[in-house]
Amino acid sequence: MTLELTPQDYSLLHGEHGEAAAFAMQILVSFADAVGATSLLDIVGAHIDGCLYHGQVSLDFVERFVAGGGRVRVPTTLNVGAIDLIHPELIRMSHPEQAPARRLMRAHEELGCVPSFTCAPYQTVFRPRFGDQVAWGESNAIVFANSVIGARTDRYGDFIDLCCAITGRAPAWGLHLDENRRARVLVRLTDFAPPVQATDALFVAVGLLVGVMAGDRVPVIDGLPPPRSEDQLKALGAAGASSGSLALFHIVGVTPEAPTLQEALGGACPEQLFEIRPVDVTRALQQLSTVPDGTGIDAVCLGTPHFSRNEWNRLLTALAHPSTSARPRVPIYVNTGRATLKLLEDEGHLDGLRERNVIAVTDTCTYLTPILKRMDGAVMTNSGKWAHYAPGNLGVQVAFGELEDCVASAMEGRVVRSAW
Repeated sequence: MTLELTPQDYSLLHGEHGEAAAFAMQILVSFADAVGATSLLDIVGAHIDGCLYHGQVSLDFVERFVAGGGRVRVPTTLNVGAIDLIHPELIRMSHPEQAPARRLMRAHEELGCVPSFTCAPYQTVFRPRFGDQVAWGESNAIVFANSVIGARTDRYGDFIDLCCAITGRAPAWGLHLDENRRARVLVRLTDFAPPVQATDALFVAVGLLVGVMAGDRVPVIDGLPPPRSEDQLKALGAAGASSGSLALFHIVGVTPEAPTLQEALGGACPEQLFEIRPVDVTRALQQLSTVPDGTGIDAVCLGTPHFSRNEWNRLLTALAHPSTSARPRVPIYVNTGRATLKLLEDEGHLDGLRERNVIAVTDTCTYLTPILKRMDGAVMTNSGKWAHYAPGNLGVQVAFGELEDCVASAMEGRVVRSAW
């Protein structure tokens, strides 16, 4: 198949819009050829995953665009970096170690990217609309945009997402196209006693299981209760993108492209049927924890993906309960986006929280960057993604539980968990 380019594509490719745009288009054309796309399409936005420093090559790539006068052509948000630029005192790295990571974040800003530094751009003013074509990096953002909003992006990794942003174009392939968005496998919740409770833990467990079951295919989930908030869908997608390669899921009667099972399947029969039973949920949740109940913990980490305003409200309500009037025995770190943090600060909701051992972290995440004071013990989290990655990234032991369990555990300094 031959890739067909428009006159505007050729003008970008041949340097009529500058050296940086030509370089980006060269890479994009090669990528499109590699994936078998026959054309490029316009995008209305991008989200860049590559501002997290992984080595000198990360910085060299972006600096080439800066040196060539590059600018993004569409509204472009930034994923988390390696430094909390608002609270630099939290970062346990020397200044020389921080320097290239800090420069990488700033270099993206010089390209015209919005310094959002959040893994949840969909909960900001940059939320795309149903049907919008975008080029997003960051696994949980990709699956949320596709599944919960019904915008369209494939899984874009570091470097190629920035090329899309600088050209305003993306390959017409994968989940950008109608024919690739229908469900191929059916995942059905079975043997649950009605009514099925829409707990956070259930959505995390289903995400973990679906990520493994679906592989690289699009699943439709039947029998899952309506979520209490879109944060539960966020948690499901993040878990599925961590345990597998989930980029789009449908939930019958919940997500926009699945008003019915048949519509989610595009009128076809599923290629495979999987069943999730209560025992599967329990087992998946148990596997997230590497320590038993009652184990002492050194910290609680929340907000992976970044805490939304709704999640902050839940946390603040839990902290205001008479049973939690004392100062937590261990710190509660809350990863959140800049926009959410500023809104809460402006409204006075975070006054005195530092004194209560609640520490807001922006621009990065505690499973990526050395922030925790101790990493030789156990940490409690309500995030399936954090629990999945932190043992390998940080070497910590992990206990998973609901948000309210995490607050109770922080108060006690040990794992306190309600039954699932």
